[in-house]
Amino acid sequence: DRARRGYFELAHRGTLFLDEIAELALHLQVKLLHVLEERRVRPVGSEKEIDIDVRLIAATNRDLPCEVKENRFREDLFYRLNVVTLTLPSLHERTEDIPEIAQSYVEHFRRQIGSDAKLISDTAMAAILAYPWPGNVRELANAIERAIIMAAGDEIEVGDLAVDIQMAPEPSGNLASAHPNKPDPSWVGR
Repeated sequence: DRARRGYFELAHRGTLFLDEIAELALHLQVKLLHVLEERRVRPVGSEKEIDIDVRLIAATNRDLPCEVKENRFREDLFYRLNVVTLTLPSLHERTEDIPEIAQSYVEHFRRQIGSDAKLISDTAMAAILAYPWPGNVRELANAIERAIIMAAGDEIEVGDLAVDIQMAPEPSGNLASAHPNKPDPSWVGR
């Protein structure tokens, strides 16, 4: 009953971010490829196409060349998207970033939830650093949100973390030497 502009039209002369591009169904990949090649879209219900000027950023946690080989992602779309590739290592591969990322989530969630928790205790941080983070930054964000909810005081303690994080095995090598500002993770069994 009324016209609504789509994402490409809204992003005209700007940037559109498509998260988890590998999840896009094959029939929609064809449509996206057409839009990227023609730089035009036809709004739903319209009889004419409109020009668009959009910078597209697409993200995925999948190996797109492998998805292309397995015929789950269109090769022509892959090459159209693969102009500049930025590869971010998983959180597990860049543990030196974890304290800063975790603390930024503490600030975010404490304001959102209205919690007194401002800091992560040294032993809680040691547990966080030892955990492998298979769910990457999203899992870390959820873990910090849970810890903020569970925290009784102004500091997140080991007991405020999910059990799987509390019980993460100590990595091979000495965590204290890998992270000189953090204590040896002796929280297991407390």
